[in-house]
Amino acid sequence: MSRVVRQSKFRHTFGKPERKDQCYDSIRITKSSWDSTFCSVNPKYVAIITESAGGGSFLVLPIKNTGRVDRDAPLVAGHKAAVLDIEFCPFNDDIIASGSEDCTVKVWLIPKDGIKEPLTEPLRDLMGHQRRVGIVRWHPVANNILLSSGSDNGIFVWNVEDGAAITKIDLPDLIFSISWNPIGNKIATMCKDKIIRIIDPRNGKLLQEGKGHEGTKVSQVKYLKNGKLFTTGFSRLSERQYAVWDENNLNKPMTLEKIDDSNGVMFPFYDQDTNMVYLCGKGDSVIRYFEITDEDPYCFWLNLYSSSTPARGYGYMPKRGVDVNKNEIARIYKLHTSSGGTCEPISFTVPRKSELFQSDLYPDTISDTAALEADDWIQDVDKEPLLMSMSEGFVGYIPPALSNVRKAMPIKKAMPGKVTASATPTKAEPPATADHNSVESETPSKPLRTMPSTPAASKTPAPVATPVPVYKPSEPQEPKAVAEPEPMAPVKAAPPSAATLPEEAGENNEDDIDLKSLMADLRSLKATVKKHEKRITELETKMANAKVVDDGEDDEEDEWA
Repeated sequence: MSRVVRQSKFRHTFGKPERKDQCYDSIRITKSSWDSTFCSVNPKYVAIITESAGGGSFLVLPIKNTGRVDRDAPLVAGHKAAVLDIEFCPFNDDIIASGSEDCTVKVWLIPKDGIKEPLTEPLRDLMGHQRRVGIVRWHPVANNILLSSGSDNGIFVWNVEDGAAITKIDLPDLIFSISWNPIGNKIATMCKDKIIRIIDPRNGKLLQEGKGHEGTKVSQVKYLKNGKLFTTGFSRLSERQYAVWDENNLNKPMTLEKIDDSNGVMFPFYDQDTNMVYLCGKGDSVIRYFEITDEDPYCFWLNLYSSSTPARGYGYMPKRGVDVNKNEIARIYKLHTSSGGTCEPISFTVPRKSELFQSDLYPDTISDTAALEADDWIQDVDKEPLLMSMSEGFVGYIPPALSNVRKAMPIKKAMPGKVTASATPTKAEPPATADHNSVESETPSKPLRTMPSTPAASKTPAPVATPVPVYKPSEPQEPKAVAEPEPMAPVKAAPPSAATLPEEAGENNEDDIDLKSLMADLRSLKATVKKHEKRITELETKMANAKVVDDGEDDEEDEWA
């Protein structure tokens, strides 16, 4: 399988089981060998197929009633043989369908206040199969459309509203798995003959078929969006595999990867909003999850959740039932036999530091309102599913959409040495050398040396930003200011001759400056300073000697006195 490290917002998704008091304990989970998940969940109830004698039954619990389940809890017990598969209606949380070994499909209505006594009278009793019914699937878009398949190799599409069969499709071998496409106008099947088939459910027409996994054990199929299929199965050497297919070309998979060497059937659960697939194996203690993309290899491994208890079955919560306040993107209910039978919720979360609503994790998801009625779908009408916002369940601040926020102009950082004007400049004539005065016209790698400029006398005040004459780095100039001499005693020295002084600052003929003349003037000044320093030293010595003589004469006069 692909384990390439790549950028993904779901790369750090992790699974965390709920505390013991948030699980459902003491459940007599069915011991049937049928390859089914044995569990179905919606935001209101959790349903689990149970072991019973003298008929088939399943348990329906309110989602909030966690903890120990009473051994005498009322069951849905209208079947005459073991229940093999159950599924809640996506558009009514109080309706659930069940398939049984008694060859019937029953649709149940759960009372609003829950099941207080055993429920034995179904809302609809759909009979047509000749052998046991192992799969029931509700239509993803149309209301009151239900699909079922059994060991008689037949598929029935029912109109639950009047209890009539719309279509009967016969296949050549036992059906392992069925999946609707996102808009409900195609179904994909996996059979014991190892063939993947895509069929029109309205008329039973075969649209595409191709060779699937080569192993003889049970395979599963899940319809993805964008015309892709995801399958799990086995190789000739009984190695577990997964594959991604293009619905228009089933001759060769887009990608095919080995998972491991276990022998449990792997059930794929697909999240259309995040484009993630969760692989849950029967008898496994790990749950693997992948991200489906449009780039090769089309299925990227993300991570896995591991525990110490093997699974008996699984239930997958619809996206509208997750907790957006905890950044939860999926919740899987795992059935295992510890503590007398336990249903353990496992939450898959994307860690985020922000406490705001994470709109990138929660795009609009499929709502609980049907986009079509059964009669419309029968008349070949197709529609996309209706969507709902996930922000309705968020408690906290929801930032506005970025498309409605007015963006500010970008702030440019000022470059070193760049002249900017904060006021409107005056109409002063610019210097003749415009190329040298414009700092923006050149971007030297080193700071430019500038010569001091004296503004001309004028009654008009100087502007805030005055053009500064700048010389190119290739023509470095020495400053006209004379270097300060070493500290000395304050002595009034004779001023140098006018021939040795540089030009007055007021003249400021920058264009006529000669480097050689400046150096000559500088050497002349230094020589003059040295002469003065020598003269000062001689005078200080003479003054010191004269003071000593004066002090000696004063002492002799004192002695004579």
